[in-house]
Amino acid sequence: MLELIWRGAIIGVGATLAMDIWAVILTTVFRQPRPNWALVGRWFYHLKSGRVFHDTIADAEPYSHELALGWFSHYAVGIAYGIMLALLAGAAWVAEPTFLPAWIWAIVTVAAGWFLLQPGLGLGWAAAKTPNPTKVRALNLAAHTVFGLGLWLTALLIR
Repeated sequence: MLELIWRGAIIGVGATLAMDIWAVILTTVFRQPRPNWALVGRWFYHLKSGRVFHDTIADAEPYSHELALGWFSHYAVGIAYGIMLALLAGAAWVAEPTFLPAWIWAIVTVAAGWFLLQPGLGLGWAAAKTPNPTKVRALNLAAHTVFGLGLWLTALLIR
């Protein structure tokens, strides 16, 4: 079990890195804004006081290390997802990874963004309060597909 956990952690780091590379591509090629990890860090900071949902996280009290906390949280969540995949899919999948379980898991994890993080930031359920919710949702699904590719490819690299 310990081997599945550490392999899952590495798989999660690789997948999160793939998602970050995707964000750079979107910024460079398509001029999409990069994720603002400072606001995510602010959201995580306010969780300690029991505040999950905000009208807008930009109005919440800033935290001096929110950018670092945002990046740390981004990778911590990615690592947790990698560990969960390794534990759910099991040693057989880790030994011979296939794309479909990684992709299904990556798409399932979109739910945390749509129903916890985005409403927590004040963006509404599944980005409903954004100017173009359909675009945001499509970008979320694309990013999580890249995350799934990252899960699978990293698992292939370390098997």
